[in-house]
Amino acid sequence: MNNAIARTTALLSTCALLLTGCGGGGTSTVTNTNSPNNSPNSTPNNTATGTAATPGTLSAAIPIGIAVAQTSNVALLGQEQVAGAKLAEKYFNSKSGVNGTPIKLVFQDTSGDEAGAINAFQTLINKDKVIGIVGPTLSQQAFSADPIGERAKVPIIGPSNTAKNIPEIGDYIARVSAPVSIVAPNSVKAALKQNPQLKKVAVFYAQNDAFSKSETEIFQQTVKDQGLELVTVQKFQTSDTDFQSQATNAINLKPDLIIISGLAADGGNLVRQLRELGYKGLIVGGNGLNTSNILPVCKALCDGVLIAQAYSPEHPGEINAAFRKAYTDEYKKEPPQFSAQAFAAVQVYVEALQALDKKSKVNKLQLPELRTELNKQILVGTYNTPLGEIGFTPLGEVVQKDFYVAQIKMAKDGSQGKFTFLK
Repeated sequence: MNNAIARTTALLSTCALLLTGCGGGGTSTVTNTNSPNNSPNSTPNNTATGTAATPGTLSAAIPIGIAVAQTSNVALLGQEQVAGAKLAEKYFNSKSGVNGTPIKLVFQDTSGDEAGAINAFQTLINKDKVIGIVGPTLSQQAFSADPIGERAKVPIIGPSNTAKNIPEIGDYIARVSAPVSIVAPNSVKAALKQNPQLKKVAVFYAQNDAFSKSETEIFQQTVKDQGLELVTVQKFQTSDTDFQSQATNAINLKPDLIIISGLAADGGNLVRQLRELGYKGLIVGGNGLNTSNILPVCKALCDGVLIAQAYSPEHPGEINAAFRKAYTDEYKKEPPQFSAQAFAAVQVYVEALQALDKKSKVNKLQLPELRTELNKQILVGTYNTPLGEIGFTPLGEVVQKDFYVAQIKMAKDGSQGKFTFLK
């Protein structure tokens, strides 16, 4: 993480309405029948307990901020992150927390825009006195809100920010979400494996979304690298619901593969309308579509969509087995990537705090010093998470080995669906 970048000062007075993406062997099932109930009313109180005023020391539970989208159409992703974070809080507190001291998650809703993320970060840092923050949901929100954490010297771990240059925002910025440049090409290669005769490719992306713009660049370069012909690039907005014009333009060029970078609501509607207009070829969805919440949007017409994954419920390991069981017990379906990444982010904080506590008792450190020392500890640790073993570069970029591709399989009536992980 480079020195702080003071490039968002001008944004603090704006209320941008851009919605941005996050910017994710065997068979696993993710049904669409029950979404986690993670509305703001179901989250823990938005005030931390057990902390003295800055620059005091911790007096009871250790507060960790969770700043994700609980409202707006981005809540289709954020509610999965709330679920994963809550399960992590329960799991690690059942294991004695930080060497006997419990953690306390403090939730703030970022909604789906930059202003919401900025407000959530400011509240968590200045009012709730958290030791670090997991969030925000979207990459574009991160570019606006992360510099606030950087200036305050508060550790930030992005759970789903995969756009280019996120860790470069500053020394206190890291992420557990692998960059799109590593993950995205896998789905195009999987499409070629299913149909080696692919030649023509049409690309769609949300032009008002920082992540989608970053992701589509990777997809378009992958198309060229694989020797395929890019026949058209169609733009849309994350707020769009009618894609008839763009879809018709693309279908008229007879593509063998269509690649979509957007969010769950707009992406799901685009998939549905492409199929309704008669497109029968393969579809690759980006990370913003990587949620079971897309299934009620395109229903039976979601069938066959390929999406690269940074998590598989079947990943071996004790921590993933515990996370998977807790999630399926609670929500009656397999855990999605966004929940696993949020769980992993909380885990990083807990295990870094445990390691730091063995060197210097965290409840005796002044809050500014605790935040600084915790940030250092985060970057040097290795963590066996539901995502597999991860670590960080000195810059704050996640180091992860295991990646996957899943294909959506739907019941004919569209009532249920699952992500089938390809071997």
